Amino acid sequence: MTAELDTIEWNWAGNYSYGASDIHRPESVEDLQALVAAAPKIRALGSRHSFNPLADSEGVLVSLANLAPNITLDAENLTVSVSAGTTYGVLATELSKHGFALHNLASLPHISIAGAIATGTHGSGDGNGNLATSVVGMTFVDARGELVTVSREDTPDFAAYVVGLGAFGILTEVTLRIETSFMVAQHVYSSLPWDTVLANLDTITSTAYSVSLFTDWSGDTVGQAWFKQRQGDGLTKNFPEELFGGRAATTERHPLPNVSAVNCTPQLGLAGNASDRLSHFRMDYLPSNGDEIQSEYLVPREHAVAAINAMRQLTSVITPLLLVAEIRTIAADDLWLSGNYGRDGIGLHFTWRLDQTAVEDVLPLVEEALAPFGARPHWGKVFTLDAAAIAPLYPRFEDFKALVRQADPQGKFGNKFLERAVFAD
Repeated sequence: MTAELDTIEWNWAGNYSYGASDIHRPESVEDLQALVAAAPKIRALGSRHSFNPLADSEGVLVSLANLAPNITLDAENLTVSVSAGTTYGVLATELSKHGFALHNLASLPHISIAGAIATGTHGSGDGNGNLATSVVGMTFVDARGELVTVSREDTPDFAAYVVGLGAFGILTEVTLRIETSFMVAQHVYSSLPWDTVLANLDTITSTAYSVSLFTDWSGDTVGQAWFKQRQGDGLTKNFPEELFGGRAATTERHPLPNVSAVNCTPQLGLAGNASDRLSHFRMDYLPSNGDEIQSEYLVPREHAVAAINAMRQLTSVITPLLLVAEIRTIAADDLWLSGNYGRDGIGLHFTWRLDQTAVEDVLPLVEEALAPFGARPHWGKVFTLDAAAIAPLYPRFEDFKALVRQADPQGKFGNKFLERAVFAD
């Protein structure tokens, strides 16, 4: 067996150091199967973009970074199969070469497909489900070291496996639904009055295929609004000099004030392939590590305005710790542990300064303010809620736990994070 062994490393942001004894990088699926079969405790490490201990293991970690992407396109059925450790940027670029696209992308294209799916990571858009909603099939190594394939067509509980938190095994291949290529033009506006935004939130978020609002929650205006306009499907919306009280940017902008936009995707209405516009940041620029912590809560759409106002009322404690916050919309889905299971919603995303103690001190205030709205925490971000608080938020939560215990009775893929957030009774 050929498998590279590495030392323990920090996550992408530098706010968490993995406590596993070793990190292995197998170079074949067969190597991976042997590692899983032999390990008492093992977890998969994706692109290290999780800000909490979700990916960690009390045993060993395994990275799929050395496995080839193995991208197989099925143009007739509009699907693509790809190695699970592949990043969205690599896949989207390859699809674009052949005239196809994914329905959406997250802010960063550098994240792994497996990690994004397992945590319910998303982009934005009233009609766009999270990235996991495009999954139609998955293959993973189970606790015995055997390959198991599940599919939306043939597996009754398929919706449990997709946003699976790595609890069923280690993904090796994912099959995704795709579509023909489309173009996107990105328009940025600054200083939209909060009164206008809250009075017209549904209109604003439906103005483009994907919309993001950036704010620090203070003041009378939203810092920036990013409108990603889809081309080629009849959309002819005009983006004038002034929109919803905001002014069109005349130079490219970064979500953070006074930061160069050099690593952001092209703006100013210049149309390009969806693979080069749906993410906020460019695939050919690797974002620098560190200097931030992220949290996010998914709130039902009907509570969007009330939840936003609740965050604005906390500006005295939130804003001093923030780099920026982002508001996005996500369509409902049927994935058991998805933040948007059974409901359209908004994501309230917080990019905090790198101060773990201060962030952990303020999060209970945020969570208490959002609790009346049934806010679900993003699985890959920092939150303080435990299983007792999270379980009532998911109608299939107990079913998920039972299925995991059936698939992995010895808890080979478990860890302390899952015990706190999912399995603690």
